[in-house]
Amino acid sequence: MSEQKTPMSGRRAQAARNDQVILESARAVFVADPGAPISAVAEHAGVGISALYRRYASKEDLLRHLNLDGLHRYIAGAEQALAALDDGADPWQAFAAFMENIVEQDTHSLTLKLAGTFTPTPDLQGPAEHAQQLNERLFTRIQEAGAIRPDLALNDLSYIFEQIASIRVNEPDRTRQLRRRYLALHLDALRPQAQTGPLPGPPPQWQEIAAKWAPRS
Repeated sequence: MSEQKTPMSGRRAQAARNDQVILESARAVFVADPGAPISAVAEHAGVGISALYRRYASKEDLLRHLNLDGLHRYIAGAEQALAALDDGADPWQAFAAFMENIVEQDTHSLTLKLAGTFTPTPDLQGPAEHAQQLNERLFTRIQEAGAIRPDLALNDLSYIFEQIASIRVNEPDRTRQLRRRYLALHLDALRPQAQTGPLPGPPPQWQEIAAKWAPRS
């Protein structure tokens, strides 16, 4: 028998909505300017600075929660792709949908702008490891199905996502259009039939990717 979730009270539901508004505002503010003060987030969210500090003790605390939210979005996208494969989805279509979902979620803008600006804590480690495990499972299944070029490595995806996240113009809708355009070009290059020779140089190592999260001196 499935467990029934208890509906949140009106006050708790409002608090959850406020938290999401603050995180979305933090994403907008800090992606535009990682050095912005926490008061800019409160102004963007339309809440008082005291209300923000009741939820997040400091800017670093807010940054950690923001990145945790990004990890949860990434995990949900990977789980959705794996579930689609379990349901018999075409491996290439599942992979392409996963790539499109992650680009749409824009989680890698956080990596580009915020990596190294705060000290990661153990509460980020578990979700980060879970996301990597899901990555490995998904990539292995797609590669074993022959849906992507065989010389592609799992860690290549991180830099592809970051390249696309770096595309940003003043209009959000135009940014999305351009990102979809360049994702389509990347996806064409990842198909097995696109391989005309070996890729130059070795793929990125996990240590190279993880190193960017070390706090900057």
